[in-house]
Amino acid sequence: MGGEWEVLTLREAGVSLTDCDHRTPPAAESGYPYVAIPQLRGGRIELKDARKISPEHFAEWTRKAKPTVNDVVLSRRCNPGETAFVSPSVEFALGQNLVLLRADGKRVYPAFLRWLTRSPEWWDQIGKFINVGAVFDSLKCADVPKFELTIPPLPEQRAIAHILGTLDDKIELNRRRNQTLEAMARALFKDWFVDFGPVRAKMEAREPYLPADLWQHFPDRLDDEGKPVGWKIKRVSDYLSLAYGKSLPAGKRSPGGVPVYGSGGITGLHNEALVDGPAVIVGRKGTVGSLYWEDRPCFPIDTVFYVQPEAPLPFCFYLLESLPLRDMNTDAAVPGLNRENVYRLKVVAPPTALIAAFAETASRFRDTIAAVSGEREALAQLRDTLLPKLISGELRIADAEKFIERVESQASNLTRSVS
Repeated sequence: MGGEWEVLTLREAGVSLTDCDHRTPPAAESGYPYVAIPQLRGGRIELKDARKISPEHFAEWTRKAKPTVNDVVLSRRCNPGETAFVSPSVEFALGQNLVLLRADGKRVYPAFLRWLTRSPEWWDQIGKFINVGAVFDSLKCADVPKFELTIPPLPEQRAIAHILGTLDDKIELNRRRNQTLEAMARALFKDWFVDFGPVRAKMEAREPYLPADLWQHFPDRLDDEGKPVGWKIKRVSDYLSLAYGKSLPAGKRSPGGVPVYGSGGITGLHNEALVDGPAVIVGRKGTVGSLYWEDRPCFPIDTVFYVQPEAPLPFCFYLLESLPLRDMNTDAAVPGLNRENVYRLKVVAPPTALIAAFAETASRFRDTIAAVSGEREALAQLRDTLLPKLISGELRIADAEKFIERVESQASNLTRSVS
């Protein structure tokens, strides 16, 4: 089957390259997204953190390079070779050091291009043409059309794009589902313990929106300090302590499946855990005030704290999330978080029954998040395993479809068991 495949350069395959505008437009309060290298994440374009530019600058910056659906955005610097595809109904302007790749459809099916640019052969070509610099490695626009890649026949391209695209859509759906669950838990904490929504509802004689056994714990007025009558003020130290992580240089890590956490998130794996899961990790040096929930046993290193709770861990997590930890840098040279300053922060202390009720609800959210994450990881592993085998012709389309059905069934059963 693999013998039917052709080896072509991108130029021969009808894939064109359009360079970006080598200027940066001024930022605007509102308008269109201006996509830079950091917005390329996991093969997709994340617009949430993209800065905005005015409609006038958008028109000017898209005159030369206007992204359209199924185009591939390629990074030439910083992380040269990284790509992301342009999804439907998305409009943005292209930032510096990015280029557009577009298939004309004659030799490369446009929706297949995104997978072609994530294959092992693609990265072989990146390694061949990379220009090593003192600060950044880079790719030249003139070199990219010379990349030689194995191109399947168009019918196989369509089938491969459908299989991998379907998997990727499910992975993205799971990511968004978890974002929604996180937002629900965060909103519940804010309503109960920050905005005092049930108290305000009682003050306005609105109908209860919680079960009676919970509703009774919320008073019907606020005191002169603006907190629910009868609720006290405590300090963060009454609910938790922050323990130092432990040094674990990369050279001293042993192969294993235990995630190693720094202030920027997972930095690698090790064969031993420092903390049993679930754990809450807080950035101490570097990314000050970053916050992570980890269900598995993990190893927090010396740039982070981990929480030792005196209250239910879900309550501690969302309590910390509600505090301005990221603004509590105490070191101008190397950003740092002083735990004593955190301990001194005053917080409104709700009744123990409400803390327990919140923790129970948040735990259900977190259990579902963990299950969905497990399904997402399984699907991502399947996608990444199938990609090179399908593109090379090593694996037949029909065999891949049967394998996907089995894996999806197992993953769905796991998710349903905790829903």
